[in-house]
Amino acid sequence: MQVLELAGNAAVDNKKTRIIPRHLLLAIRNDEEIGKLLAGVTIAHGGVLPNINPVLLPKKTAEKADKETKSTKTTKKKKATAKSPKKAAEETTATEETATA
Repeated sequence: MQVLELAGNAAVDNKKTRIIPRHLLLAIRNDEEIGKLLAGVTIAHGGVLPNINPVLLPKKTAEKADKETKSTKTTKKKKATAKSPKKAAEETTATEETATA
């Protein structure tokens, strides 16, 4: 009975009105006691628990975020002037031609 209630809550969290095997899996794996009881059970079409290793996530601190917001104003100006070497060479030759003319 408790599994059904937890699966119903998982369905509501996913904005669904029907309980599907995915909701059963989420309910079972997120509950400590039921998870231990059904540790070796595979639920067909249940999928896996969403889990991203913290090492793979980008590292952002409050200091970095503050520095990025301050430096975006200056980097936007730099990005506007930064060009590929080919385009930079073309512009320098074009400005030299107009200066000599």
